[in-house]
Amino acid sequence: MTPTQARAARRSRRNRRRRMFRFSAFIAIAVISFLFVASLFAGSLPISIGSSNTPPTDIGEVFPEQPYAPHVDPGQSHPPYNTVPATSGWHVGAPAGPTQWGVYDRFIGDEILVHNLEHGGVGIHYDCPEGCPELVAQLSAIAKRAPKVVMSPYPGMETRIALTAWRVLDKLEVFDEARVTDFVDAHRNSQRAPEYFAQ
Repeated sequence: MTPTQARAARRSRRNRRRRMFRFSAFIAIAVISFLFVASLFAGSLPISIGSSNTPPTDIGEVFPEQPYAPHVDPGQSHPPYNTVPATSGWHVGAPAGPTQWGVYDRFIGDEILVHNLEHGGVGIHYDCPEGCPELVAQLSAIAKRAPKVVMSPYPGMETRIALTAWRVLDKLEVFDEARVTDFVDAHRNSQRAPEYFAQ
């Protein structure tokens, strides 16, 4: 091989390596971008936290929708809600609401929680004036398995447990894992909610 041919071969190998590097970098960026976008919408995917069977959609009582626009200011008065806890109606806007999804050990007002329900979320609430650590642990285990769930204490309810979604309320006196799980699966991201696609 002549010196000219050797130089040409080296250039060719360098060019091939550059092209391979660029292609690999492009694939890596594409995969990372896809995973990032997918993570943004993970909460809107129809993922069941219970069994693989389709959950029943008739869990809970459906109530008339109350006015929910425009947003109210924190502390602003408004007509009473038609359910306790509230399942639709007046609510605050950002930054006051919605709250972050997750498990809380403090009361969260209806005006905040309703904004979460408007986004297709589900509320899990309990009323235990004397404490109920076992019930809290049982409900927390379910709440932590699914995105777009808010769990918090709610004093003054008619029953020990209340499950909420947009316009839907289910009340339980005793813990029923299947019923709570079915409610979450049936109503999380329900198209009944005005902004079910939002996070």
